[in-house]
Amino acid sequence: MRNFKLHNDIEMPAIGFGTYKLAEGKECYESVKFALENNYRHLDTAAVYENESSVGEAVRASGIPREELFITTKVWNSDRGYEATLKAFEASVSRLGLDYIDLYLVHWPANTKHFGNAKELNAETWRAMEYLYTNGKVRAIGVSNFLAHHLEELLETAMIVPMVNQIEYHPGYLQQETVDFCNRHKIIVEAWSPLGRGRVLEDAVLMRLADKYNVSTGAICLQFALQQGICVLPKSATPSRIIENYTINFELEPQDIEAIKKMPETGFSGLHPDEVGF
Repeated sequence: MRNFKLHNDIEMPAIGFGTYKLAEGKECYESVKFALENNYRHLDTAAVYENESSVGEAVRASGIPREELFITTKVWNSDRGYEATLKAFEASVSRLGLDYIDLYLVHWPANTKHFGNAKELNAETWRAMEYLYTNGKVRAIGVSNFLAHHLEELLETAMIVPMVNQIEYHPGYLQQETVDFCNRHKIIVEAWSPLGRGRVLEDAVLMRLADKYNVSTGAICLQFALQQGICVLPKSATPSRIIENYTINFELEPQDIEAIKKMPETGFSGLHPDEVGF
């Protein structure tokens, strides 16, 4: 299993199992259980996904020792701020049925378009994250969807540099400025929607490379991110896809990496951190 080492020396599996849009109950439980049975050890959920209980149930049913798993969840936007974040964390832990979380993330930054006190709100939320980390409630803390300028503001008051930034990242939407900022500050980047929500999978460049390497276009997307030092969180409820996403075993040649980097914007979700109002 490939791992990335966070700047606090915690190791995080490079391929995680995303649970976005997996419905609470049978769909989420069965998908997570199958992923764990097929060697996934990194699970990514969030309070707003409303499936933490099913994730936790599948973890307990797996019989896998807790210390072998890496489990992430996130504080939602309505719970920003110091006290609200601490309360939200306890609710997530309760729903998951776990004693601790491996990685806790701030799901979205407050932005100035919708919050007059965005900078202060992000700082207070992060102060709560630091409290959870220094008191042993979580093994690592980070953010999600923070652009370079959000991170710059956060670092003005932060005592601890985020270990992770989970952002939309896939061929056709690379957010290179943010990735470069994270790399300079030893913040590991995680890719949500690493397959571009499926919309990039029919791109001519990716289809040509899939034919060259005799793999799927999805595998090209995932391997591209991994070769850039980026953790991937593919999501699927289809057993064959769950297995395929984990069992990537090839290397993209340098010229093919460059071809992917030159792709025009494709598959962007439309969710820009400076614009979203939820």
